[in-house]
Amino acid sequence: MVLTGVSGEPCKVLPIVLLRGLSREQAHWGDFIGQLQRTVVNPVLALDLPGVGQARHESAPANISQMVQQLRSRLVLLQQGPCHLLAMSLGAMVAMEWSAQYPRDIASLLLINSSSAGLTPFYQRLKWRSYPLVVQALFASVQKREQLVLQLTANNLQLRQQQLPHWQHIAQERPVRKLDVLRQLVAASRFRLTDKPHCPVLLLASRADRLVDWQASQRMADLWQVPLLLHPSAGHDLALDAPAWVLQQAVDFYSNVNN
Repeated sequence: MVLTGVSGEPCKVLPIVLLRGLSREQAHWGDFIGQLQRTVVNPVLALDLPGVGQARHESAPANISQMVQQLRSRLVLLQQGPCHLLAMSLGAMVAMEWSAQYPRDIASLLLINSSSAGLTPFYQRLKWRSYPLVVQALFASVQKREQLVLQLTANNLQLRQQQLPHWQHIAQERPVRKLDVLRQLVAASRFRLTDKPHCPVLLLASRADRLVDWQASQRMADLWQVPLLLHPSAGHDLALDAPAWVLQQAVDFYSNVNN
């Protein structure tokens, strides 16, 4: 894949690569990818974690490091230079590990609502009140599962109702194996924070996140001494619940790291 501008010359700005969270694929970004592309000069693309979306035929490994290897083998853009990673939840764990293993691959990290073992208690990494719904979602029908996932990750009721048919369609078109979801859960539970990246980092989190406590991001910010910006009312899926806010933070961040 060769990145070129409208004149046919190679692009001088680095691509932004998006990574989603547990059992979610690039289609779950919805309009966010297009909105981001219209607001930044960088090329924007999304990668699916092993086991979901376009990578659903790959077995999801039960460790983050192996996820990095599988993703890296698919990202031929790295032959042309580093990229920015914008990643959410489990995807943010992959991004952190990627930056630790291959620092020359990564120009910056914008991480949304993530956490780490050893830094945040398990009952904050996955809030205990969410446990019944998480277990129910694992064994529910496709229609019910997507309803439960939206209930856990989006606080805007009207938005949940609008998105539900779309998410149910995604699940029916590109089903995710329960074993792959369980492996992703195991990988997430094992992840431990890496050393502070050598690239610019911005953390975003939601104070009203009902799945992961925002203090998990606060502890990461304190340890690494990097900025953390908090949304007051959005849910875990910040890009879905508060896309305009996330876009503004991304525009500000990339305008700085591009210079």
